Amino acid sequence: MSKERARRRAEREAERERRAAEHAAREARAARRRELRGRVVAVLPRRVRVARQGGLLARRRRDQNAVLVVLWFLTQVIAWLLLDGWAARIGVFVLSILLIPVLVTVLFDRRS
Repeated sequence: MSKERARRRAEREAERERRAAEHAAREARAARRRELRGRVVAVLPRRVRVARQGGLLARRRRDQNAVLVVLWFLTQVIAWLLLDGWAARIGVFVLSILLIPVLVTVLFDRRS
C-alpha cells in the first residue's frame, strides 16, 4: 500500500516538474519576445496623437471638406470618362486643384 502511494506521489511530482519546466520555457520565450519588441519599439518613432476638435463648427468644417472631396472626385471620374485626350484630363485635374481654395472661400465663407 505505501509503495503504491509513493509511486503515485512520485508520478504527481514528476508531472508537476514537467509542467513547471514547460511553464518556465513559455515564460522565457515570452520574456525574449517582450525584450525584442521593446528594442524594436525603442528604435521606432513614437506616434503623436492629435486631439480631434469637437463642436459644431469643427463638425461642420469636416462635413464641408468631405462634400468638397466627393465633388472633386466625381469631377475627376466624369472628366476621365468623357474626355479622350490626356491633355484635357490633366488640364481638368490641374484646374480643379487650383479651384479648390476658391470654391472653399466662396461656398463655405471661410475668409481668414
